[in-house]
Amino acid sequence: MEEVNHLATFSCKPSVHFQNSKSNNKKVWVEAFGCSANIADAEIIKGILCNNGYELTSIRKNSDVSVLVTCAVKDTTEHRMISKIKRYSKEKPLVVAGCLPKTSKKLIESYSPDSSLMGPQSLDRTLQVVDASLNGRKVVALEDSMSTKVNFPRLRLNPVVSIIEISSGCLSECSFCQTKLAKGSLKSYRIGEIVRQMEDDVAANCKEIWLTSTDNGCYGLDLKTDLVELLEKCSNIEGEYKIRVGMMNPMYVPRFLDRLISLYRNNDKIFKFLHMPVQSGSERILRKMKRGHTAKIFLDVVKELRKKIPEITIATDIITGFPSESESDFEESLNLIEESQPDVINSSRYSPRPGTVASKYPKLNTKIVKERSTRLHETIKKTSMSRNQMWYGWNGKILIDELLENGKIQGRNYAYRPVIINLPREEKFDPKQLLGHYLSVKVVQISNYSLLGKLIS
Repeated sequence: MEEVNHLATFSCKPSVHFQNSKSNNKKVWVEAFGCSANIADAEIIKGILCNNGYELTSIRKNSDVSVLVTCAVKDTTEHRMISKIKRYSKEKPLVVAGCLPKTSKKLIESYSPDSSLMGPQSLDRTLQVVDASLNGRKVVALEDSMSTKVNFPRLRLNPVVSIIEISSGCLSECSFCQTKLAKGSLKSYRIGEIVRQMEDDVAANCKEIWLTSTDNGCYGLDLKTDLVELLEKCSNIEGEYKIRVGMMNPMYVPRFLDRLISLYRNNDKIFKFLHMPVQSGSERILRKMKRGHTAKIFLDVVKELRKKIPEITIATDIITGFPSESESDFEESLNLIEESQPDVINSSRYSPRPGTVASKYPKLNTKIVKERSTRLHETIKKTSMSRNQMWYGWNGKILIDELLENGKIQGRNYAYRPVIINLPREEKFDPKQLLGHYLSVKVVQISNYSLLGKLIS
């Protein structure tokens, strides 16, 4: 699953897309962890509840029922989830949603037997599950629904960012991944449904459209279409917006790479950004991971992208300490980073997940994994700084998509590069009014992980 783990706690007012059909004077608190697909699920849960009379609150102690959208990608994340489940379930009715109920149902019930459970493909039962929990009844809704996740009511975490899931599940069989156990095999949503959702979101003044899924690369293989055809249709929608393409596994990219490059080069409505997780530079480890691609496939795609679109932002993921990883295997990962020079590298230490093939493999010594992780981070810092150098002195427009602390705002340029701006203190700016607007900036400072800009006008 793509992107980084992060937390989103929702305080809500009804969206402009829909009105409350009734009021039941009950308050619900929603907290979400994980990837962008999980955040999208939480926005849907939130929208369904608001549309049926619930009031959302940002203060958990003020709620009548809590909903926790969980992530199961790492053991450290699971431990955090279980800690919250134990604490929240003692205070008021709790619905545990997301991936963890599908992958670790018995574990959740051992700590919180009375909490209701809802799987990531069961969102159409949100109202039933929450209503029952509020009335002291446990509901287990883990079966996959036939409904797609597009065109549901939703309340957004960020008013200018639309997160649209284009499919559920994937076609991979990665030996380390629990996400497949939670989300199952590929089910692509039809292009027409996705386009309608996007049209509504653009009309609602969304400026950044995230097309996300477990794996965008295999989108459409079950519908005799592909990601490029979807992007062509989505980028024809009228309005001012940018599309961010979500994670795709490397083995699917060569079949549409030429068309994807052509679209990226000729369409300014798509961020020049690609997230393609390689996970290891060792062909032996990739086979043990059952990744379905080689390091060479990844490298060949990166080289072709950089040849045709030099400034494209390429993100990837690396797992350190996979079972049986030797020093030579690890060095191959470092060498691949040096050769491919990804702009963004999400690194994680391997953790065995229950029910996966790799969980049965002997683990590496913790000290070895920690030492390799430290070395990997040093390589990442050098690589990121090197790639950031090319943006020093750049000037152009950025789309403001995030409010930071201490009077700072963040925007994205055409390559989805985040640029941080310190707002002038002498001006009485309301930062919220800048969300979704374009500002002209110049990059005046760089670091390992960020670009700092100043306003040109």
